[in-house]
Amino acid sequence: MSERNLEGSEKFAWIVRCGWKGLCPRCGKGPMFRKWLKLQDTCPSCGLDYSFAAPDDGPAFFSLCIIAFPLIFFVVWLQVAYDPPLWVHLVTSFPLLGFGCVWPLQPIKGWLVASQYVNKAQEAGTEQLWAKLREQDERNRR
Repeated sequence: MSERNLEGSEKFAWIVRCGWKGLCPRCGKGPMFRKWLKLQDTCPSCGLDYSFAAPDDGPAFFSLCIIAFPLIFFVVWLQVAYDPPLWVHLVTSFPLLGFGCVWPLQPIKGWLVASQYVNKAQEAGTEQLWAKLREQDERNRR
């Protein structure tokens, strides 16, 4: 991947494949995660340094927007339409919301990290700051 430039739908397909499967966005082989939501320091296959990755709160935001909001509408509809007792919500609504919001966190985080790598994304105006931080990190490792 790093040797060739991807365009358009090919780039999108690469991001989705690597991100959602949790694979290295450079080589597509090594695992991106060492724990459920913890990124590797470097790719075991190609050595990609994951210090560029900064998905921050993105996975939680997308999980809430894509999963939680529609499920909340379902829970409200269930309550208004049938007025079930509380135990029905304890058995159906709460587990559905919990699982529905937590399960997609890793694929969404992988997708964001792969997108950052493929698109060489970084915050505007922070190039010099990142260069200084990398220099400090290199000095501290020695």
